[in-house]
Amino acid sequence: MDGSRAPKLRGLVRRWWWAWFAALVGASLATSSAWSSLHAAGHPPPRATATPTTEVPATTTSTLPPPVSVVAQADGPSVAVYDTPDAPTPSRSLANPQPDGGPLVFLVHEEQGDRLHVDLPVRPNGSTGWIERGQVDLSQHNFHIVVELGAHRITVYEGPDVFDEEPIGVGKASTPTPGGHYYTRELFRLPNPTGPYGPYAYGLSGFSNALPNFAGGEGVIGIHGTNQPALLGHDVSHGCIRMSNAGITKLAAVLPLGVPVEIRR
Repeated sequence: MDGSRAPKLRGLVRRWWWAWFAALVGASLATSSAWSSLHAAGHPPPRATATPTTEVPATTTSTLPPPVSVVAQADGPSVAVYDTPDAPTPSRSLANPQPDGGPLVFLVHEEQGDRLHVDLPVRPNGSTGWIERGQVDLSQHNFHIVVELGAHRITVYEGPDVFDEEPIGVGKASTPTPGGHYYTRELFRLPNPTGPYGPYAYGLSGFSNALPNFAGGEGVIGIHGTNQPALLGHDVSHGCIRMSNAGITKLAAVLPLGVPVEIRR
C-alpha cells in the first residue's frame, strides 16, 4: 500500500482504547509455558488463517472512535525499526515472515509524519519502536482481551460487548504469567486437537520473565486450549494461558491478529 494512503492516526489506538475501556469497566474487573515447545523442533504446526481485518480507508483523516485498534502488517521481507520518529538510521530490523512462518504484525499507537509508533514482539516486554508507514499495510478491528490472573478469567470483547468469558489456567508461582499489555501476533492450528494445547494456540507479543527460553523456543506467552479442563481456574502452567477447547476454537474462527491483550494481576 502506497504511503500516500496513510490515514491520520494521531494519538490513535491503545491510548484511546485503554482509556475508553477503563472508563467502561472501571475497578469492577478486579504462560511462557510449554507453548514454546510447539515450534521447538523446527517444524511449526499448521498455521490457522486469522479472520481478515477491515482495511483502513484512505479517506480517514481524523481519530477513530474507540474501541478501535489499528494493526500494521509487513508487506516486504523485513521492517526497519527506529528508536525515535526522526532517527536517521534504524536500530534493528525484523524479518517477515516470522521464524515460524507467520506474517509480521504490529499494534499501532500513533502516527508522526511517515512513521508509526508500534508495539514490538521482542524482549523485553513492553518494547516499542517506530516503523516506516510505507513498509506496512494497515487494517483495523474492534476486539480486545482482558486476562485477570487472580480471578482466573479471560474476557474477550467485540466493541463494548462480551464475545466470550470463561475460566482459565495461568502460570504457577515459579513460572508466573507476566502482567502487561500485549497483542496476538500469531495463530496456530495444532495437529492434535485433543492434545495438551488443544486445537488452536495464539502466540502473544510478550515473553516469560522466568524462562528465557523453553524447549528450544523463545519463551513466548500463549493462549491455547487444554486436554485437562479440570485444571482451569488454577495456577498450573509455565506461563501460558489455558482455556477451554470450545473457547479457543470460537476465538480462532473470528479474531484477527493484532488484538490487544491486557493481562492484569
